[in-house]
Amino acid sequence: MPYTDVVARSPYSRVSYQFGPGPVTPAVKALLIANGVSFLVQVALPSVTTVGGLTPAAVLESFWIWQPFTYMFLHAGLTHLVFNMLALWMFGVELERIWGTRAFARFYLLCGLGAAAATIGAALLPFGFADFLYLTPTVGASGAIYGLLAAFGMMFADRPIYMYFLFPVPARIFVLITGAITLLLSVTSSGGQMAHLAHLGGLVTGWALLMRGRGGLAAELKYRYTKWRLQRARRRFDVHQGGRGGGWNVH
Repeated sequence: MPYTDVVARSPYSRVSYQFGPGPVTPAVKALLIANGVSFLVQVALPSVTTVGGLTPAAVLESFWIWQPFTYMFLHAGLTHLVFNMLALWMFGVELERIWGTRAFARFYLLCGLGAAAATIGAALLPFGFADFLYLTPTVGASGAIYGLLAAFGMMFADRPIYMYFLFPVPARIFVLITGAITLLLSVTSSGGQMAHLAHLGGLVTGWALLMRGRGGLAAELKYRYTKWRLQRARRRFDVHQGGRGGGWNVH
């Protein structure tokens, strides 16, 4: 996943190297802190996982309606937390720069809620694994992260991503492979710690939000992306304002 950007501003300037997407943006920073603090609370008070994790039975029968929101800030262990937060930083920072903090945060939360809806829906299916899913807490930001991955793959289709940190593949192919693996695991897995249907739900939600018709969030995100590309082109070609009242008016 990591990549390196090489930037040379002029023939006389020093070449600068940047690992990953660069400095942490406001919403990503807030999410990193929130997830980290929540994990520490889990360690100190394990019962938080039962109360805040997503258990379809608790949502549907006891009306613990906060769980579809709180579950995405809890994790099953330190490794689970670290990999999710690494993915949030790698894919989220650049998307937030393009869309803005408010639009990014809304997209992230909607993907997490979409993953929760997929989990609850799967728990009601007439299959053996549904009984386990209905009574077992699901935790993790993976559903929301998969939504970001879908958006990244659609907006930066040709950007190379190092799959398993070994070999580069275009982002669009990376998303397709990840989605296919997740679907396969959700069909073949008999249950367990990994909520593959939640991952798939987040991925599909992210795709659907960007593919939705005109108006609403999709139009806003498309506008933000267009604005970002114009500003990037302006910097790249050193376009400066000039003339009488000249210049660009990008809203």
